[in-house]
Amino acid sequence: MNTKKAAKITLAALETSDLPEFKKKLQEAFAISVIETFGTNENEPIPPDSDIEASLDAPGAVGHHIIQNGNKVGGAIVRIDSKTHHNSLDFFYVSPEYHSSGIGLAAWHAIEAQYPDTVLWETGTPYFEKRNIHFYVNKCGFHIVEFYNKYHPDPHSPDHGHNDESPFPGEDDFFKFEKVMKK
Repeated sequence: MNTKKAAKITLAALETSDLPEFKKKLQEAFAISVIETFGTNENEPIPPDSDIEASLDAPGAVGHHIIQNGNKVGGAIVRIDSKTHHNSLDFFYVSPEYHSSGIGLAAWHAIEAQYPDTVLWETGTPYFEKRNIHFYVNKCGFHIVEFYNKYHPDPHSPDHGHNDESPFPGEDDFFKFEKVMKK
């Protein structure tokens, strides 16, 4: 039985002036798994600033701070499609000092509550992000629906899933997840 008390979480809008700190904190959180898996993160930050900015510039994009007791403890970028209600979680992070405290699940529930008309949520994560895979599948109720790799490239990737300049083996190997909210 899990006796951990659920974290009280709210969401706050990401302001343009917050973007440098938001990107830095997101990249710090993402770097942990890269360093654990590959032993280094000497190249440009992961994800690159350009990926974060492109996500925020996408149609329907909304950036959120995850707030606990007045403190910014994480963040998320979602894309909301008000016509189809098929929404996307582009980036989601909890600052490392708050890992394993229940904030991630409470934050995901806050995001779901913020967008109650959602029919389907979609997200993805690299193959080596075991913590994320566990979180999305076992905690949040997502299902793995596709595995992008060199044999099955992501058709939405600008390089069609072939990044020959990647410093990490299999960096383009990605799981796609979906969570059906309404039928």
